[in-house]
Amino acid sequence: MSEKTPWQQALRYEHRANPYPFYAELRKTPVARQPNGTYVVSTYREIVALLHDNRVSSDPTKRPGTAPGAPPAELGAETITETILEPNIITSDPPEHDRNRSMMLRHFYGPPHSPHQISDLDPEIRSIVAGLLDNMKGKTRIDVVDEFAYPLPVTVICKILGVPLEDEPRFHAWIQTALDSFDLGPESTSEETQRKEEDGHRAVQEFGEYITRLLDQYAKQPGPGMLSAMVHHDGPEEHMSQGTLVSNTVLLLFAGHETTVNLIAHSVLTLLRHPDAFEKLRRRPELIVPGVEELLRFESSVQFWHTRSALEDIEIAGTTIPKGAPIFLVYGSANRDPERFTNPDELDLERPDNQHLGYSQGIHFCFGAPLARLEVQAAVGEFVRRVQNPRLVEDPPPYRHNQIFRGPRHIPVDIDGIRD
Repeated sequence: MSEKTPWQQALRYEHRANPYPFYAELRKTPVARQPNGTYVVSTYREIVALLHDNRVSSDPTKRPGTAPGAPPAELGAETITETILEPNIITSDPPEHDRNRSMMLRHFYGPPHSPHQISDLDPEIRSIVAGLLDNMKGKTRIDVVDEFAYPLPVTVICKILGVPLEDEPRFHAWIQTALDSFDLGPESTSEETQRKEEDGHRAVQEFGEYITRLLDQYAKQPGPGMLSAMVHHDGPEEHMSQGTLVSNTVLLLFAGHETTVNLIAHSVLTLLRHPDAFEKLRRRPELIVPGVEELLRFESSVQFWHTRSALEDIEIAGTTIPKGAPIFLVYGSANRDPERFTNPDELDLERPDNQHLGYSQGIHFCFGAPLARLEVQAAVGEFVRRVQNPRLVEDPPPYRHNQIFRGPRHIPVDIDGIRD
């Protein structure tokens, strides 16, 4: 068996808890061609350049069936939704991307005459956080993921979109099945992975059908939330087709909570691993704003993105990425690049000039970043203030299977109590 490349090693499940040594190896070759024809970009400067390069497409339909010399079966670069749902704003290019993103921004953040839709949620977000912590009173062991990191963002995104919170068990199951089915690592050809992929396709199809029914209901009877507003859109942008609306709704419901779950979970995990930082934040709560940015740099919720490709030959870092080649941008590696960040493997809650790539850059900068910041600042700040003497039960904790949306599946923590 041939020796695996650093990238292939980073993708293995056994290294999910700590891919960073393999990222360090990757950065020795900033643009590294993989055996399957994919070009993996791991350094900060090169990733930023490509994020702003109009020769790079985010639309997988513009990519030839294979990169030069790569068998089709080995690429595995498409998202599981691409074969079922129409393109969404992160898998499309201008002008379609710009038109659809503009329409979604109008309804997500509020129309120009009322642009405070998200910031006005701050009191409600803090109330939810307080309630979650109150529910832990009397317990000596908690699961940070199930009892804290997950309920907050899923409750908030359901309110914003107008998705019934009582339907959460159904769409949560679909999302987890889809996430667990997606594998770009060396294990992707196993029989178990192939079976999970079939399950994942069914889950995405059922998820899309659920969203279609919900949108149909809002078409007949308007209601609160972004989905109803988009169905009855009267802004300057054209209406989305039904398929595009479904695809982008699936994206919003998924991305609107999964990445924030990982960020809250990783933030708590990281602070418990760094008790000096935990205590510093407890003593100086004003550090929560720069602190959350540093925690996102330190443990990126989205480790890499995989749907981009070269529209023409691109010369970068002494390498030619040929036209049609898939390009993977490894944010998790760029955020630990010593050429950009001083002592990148150290946690510094007061790190200056912290322009991390945790929310990407360019036209695909994270749609929900302002909302995520509100949620994580409230959640982590209150956890540090109110939870007494939290101690990790297991380190590293068990991780989810998905390589892109990397995060702990559970974080059991022993506590002495919850302060008022």
